[in-house]
Amino acid sequence: MPTTFLRDGRALGALAVPLVLTQLAQVALTTTDTVMMGLLGTTELAAGGLAIVVFNQIRTMGVGLVTSVGNQIAAAAARAERGGTDGAGTQEEARDEIRGIVRASLAVATLAGAVGALVMILIGQALIGLGQDAGVVGLTRTMLYALAPGLLPCLWFQAIRQFTVGMRRPQALLRITLASIAVNAGLNWVLIHGTFGLPRLGLTGVGIATSTVYLLSFAALHLAARRDSELAPLLTLDITRADAATVKRLLGLGVPIAATYGSEAGFFSVTALMAGSFGPAALAAHTAVNQLVYIVFQVAVGLSHAASINVSRELALGHHDGARRVKNTALACAAVVMTVVGVVYLTLPRLVLAPFLEQGSAQALTIATHLLMVTAFLQFFDCAQNIGVGLLRGLDDTKGGFRITLIGYWAVGLPVAWLLAYALHLDTVGIWLGLLTGLAATALLLLRRYDTTLAATRPAPTMA
Repeated sequence: MPTTFLRDGRALGALAVPLVLTQLAQVALTTTDTVMMGLLGTTELAAGGLAIVVFNQIRTMGVGLVTSVGNQIAAAAARAERGGTDGAGTQEEARDEIRGIVRASLAVATLAGAVGALVMILIGQALIGLGQDAGVVGLTRTMLYALAPGLLPCLWFQAIRQFTVGMRRPQALLRITLASIAVNAGLNWVLIHGTFGLPRLGLTGVGIATSTVYLLSFAALHLAARRDSELAPLLTLDITRADAATVKRLLGLGVPIAATYGSEAGFFSVTALMAGSFGPAALAAHTAVNQLVYIVFQVAVGLSHAASINVSRELALGHHDGARRVKNTALACAAVVMTVVGVVYLTLPRLVLAPFLEQGSAQALTIATHLLMVTAFLQFFDCAQNIGVGLLRGLDDTKGGFRITLIGYWAVGLPVAWLLAYALHLDTVGIWLGLLTGLAATALLLLRRYDTTLAATRPAPTMA
């Protein structure tokens, strides 16, 4: 058993480690933005944090639309390796299938980016009616205008990313994302403060810098894939040749994933609005701690994607027991990381919060310190539920995950958050206890469904 676990761990880590590092590097972009906004003041941090919440809500749902691409390509690549011996066609037919999936994914990303940008602008107009401070809303709106154009290249990047992950060649992602951190920090500084003769844009400069970095990252990833001898023959950007049936299939899988991601992001977005109802200090504290959760969450995202791809691959190769072991390996790895991070949160809270709230109010720092204590336990369930969604995606069960998140987040978590925050007067801490409850319920339901569904897909034993 230990030998099997180590072998499974290496197989998962070979894909998960580059993805986790890429996710952590990518979140450094928004972390840099948050730190820069914090240096501008508490009001700017609250406004910018609200804009990022809205942007992440739309971006996350757009990413969900193309997330199944990695699973579809991994299964097609496995069939190509087998040379069509399973009756799925020849090796070249499997490679043609991959090209078709890439074209369709870019078509879906283009549509989602255009619609999402328009929705962001409309949300900016509606914020004043959602109980937010008028001064915060004005700054939030201008930042949303600056972020909206970046959604298209962001989703193009994600489509090609899923292609490289499905082909099990994600190494270029890390190099590109690391470079984008430095570019983003430099652009932030230049555009915020108006150096080199440029206008001083303040908070709006953060949004413009982020959109520019997304465009540069997409161009760099496309170039890297073109230089890869395995990826280049399969990569095509001609969305005009996208097959309607393939687009429909990706949307059939992607819409429930987008709804699932949107359900989770919406859960956090609503709680941000709830935190804002307690004033700018509470919203600033919520923003800072939410960013910390977002950072650690990237470990879960990397493990979830890797586990999902490995489940698709194991099932395509006929390895049912291997698919079962993927879950246990991913959860064990996640538990180790979450334990280490939780100890740091509980023992060094002010050090962890200093980059975000050192220039903010003492009230915001006090609130954030209390929230961090809840977060030390919340992140276990947050990680487990994300892995659960990925495992179900590996089974092509995307609708089940969405239904479960509706129950866990909205039927359990949100009522508990409202009850604790308003009825029991726990304010922002009550909101986060509600988050913890909703994530715990979701995680348990998702993992149970994976076990049940996987057992149902096991082939019946053949009679000798």
